[in-house]
Amino acid sequence: MDALGESVINTQEIKRKSLIGALALTSRTFLLQIIALVGTFVLTVILDPRAYGIFAVVTAAINFLNYFSDIGLAAALIQKKTEPTRTDLVSTFTMQQVLVGSTVIITLLLSKTIASAYGLEAHGLLVLRALAIAFMLSSLKTIPSILLERKLEFHKLVLPQIVETLSFYVVAIVLAIQGYGVASYAWAALVRGISGTIVLYIVAPWKIGIGIDRESIKKLLSFGVPYQANSFVALIKDDFLIVILGKVIGFEAVGYFVWAKKWSDATLRLFMDSIIRVTFSAFSRIQHDLQLLSKAIQKSLTFIAVTSFPVAIGMILMINPFIHTVPNYLKWEPALVMFYFLTFSSVLASLSGPLFNALLAIGQVRKTFTLMIMWTVLTYIFVPLGLYLFGNNGLGVAMAVIGLTSFAPAYFLKKVVSFSLFAQLTKPIVATMGMVAVILGVFFLVPSPTQRLVFGILAGGMTYTSLIYLLMGKEILGYIALIRQKTV
Repeated sequence: MDALGESVINTQEIKRKSLIGALALTSRTFLLQIIALVGTFVLTVILDPRAYGIFAVVTAAINFLNYFSDIGLAAALIQKKTEPTRTDLVSTFTMQQVLVGSTVIITLLLSKTIASAYGLEAHGLLVLRALAIAFMLSSLKTIPSILLERKLEFHKLVLPQIVETLSFYVVAIVLAIQGYGVASYAWAALVRGISGTIVLYIVAPWKIGIGIDRESIKKLLSFGVPYQANSFVALIKDDFLIVILGKVIGFEAVGYFVWAKKWSDATLRLFMDSIIRVTFSAFSRIQHDLQLLSKAIQKSLTFIAVTSFPVAIGMILMINPFIHTVPNYLKWEPALVMFYFLTFSSVLASLSGPLFNALLAIGQVRKTFTLMIMWTVLTYIFVPLGLYLFGNNGLGVAMAVIGLTSFAPAYFLKKVVSFSLFAQLTKPIVATMGMVAVILGVFFLVPSPTQRLVFGILAGGMTYTSLIYLLMGKEILGYIALIRQKTV
């Protein structure tokens, strides 16, 4: 077979594997998300906002400290055009373990100081230390995960995630019911770290090796360091903000904010995380073919719009009857306004994800770094301003305003790749508007919160499914036909 024929086959196989990967992740992560949603729901019924806020702040602090254990080598291995060698893998693993070990030791040594600064009790200190140790266990999963992602075998990554999530929430809920409070998170985090690592090595065995090749590390760092600079800015924008808020507005207010953000993101992440994770690997494999890359970007945007729009709008309409239906859940009512604004922001961010990944995949790391700097600066301008003008609800307002800039990656990407942005959104928007009309009709006819919740979900879901099939049936059938192909 000639080179052109092989190229066509490879391109089709990448397209097929990417689609299957996205659907496999979505279908399998549906169970993952259900576990997480149910687990979060039960914990937020049992625990008060302050306990929830403590866990959020401690987790953010650990994420911030753990940043210094990675220098972008993992991302460099995924993005690398040629297949990574054994030397590349061993060097990356060794370098990461040295950095992780150092970071964990420093974190444990500083744990009492950090706990004292935030007024954490003994249970809060336990959570801090447990999360640090759990992070070290998590670092052992890096190389097997990279190998699976490069092969676009995302379905194999889901099983360890399901085991991790299930073990975490089972342990956390059982201990919370027994009255352990925030300490429930500590033991749950340790069980999650151990179980996830064991299962991943069963699914994707990798022979651990120790050694550092300077030339290999040097080449990987040429992409890894700029990529990690993006991660650092994102860390400042998100996790470090939570750390600061814990000191400024207190754990209870942070608990309300994190609850609102958790629920505004939760259902969207069922679809968004899957497609975004697949797109970086897939876009990296086809970065040489700009025409194919353009089509892939547009399909990614369509997929996210079709799935995210109805879920987000449905959540906005259903959250009020939801908290009035569930016992012991009215305590979260102060977070509703934040939830509305954060959901709006999440939808915009979900559309930005594939565009941002496409820039990374074609090596435009400086452009993505510029965007991250912009979003971080805007965060630290609008969050204090929002808090000053609107109190705690200003957090949601600030995020919504910043979300309006989510299409900025399209500006840079269009200079390299020609693609249509808003044309991909029209049909999902029309179908979502039809769904909204039906749900509002249900609300007008039915007074009870419980009845609104049940009948609204049923009527809205059926309406959207019918409309999207009428508008996009041929496209959907095309995807199904591609998935069914055993050979290309």
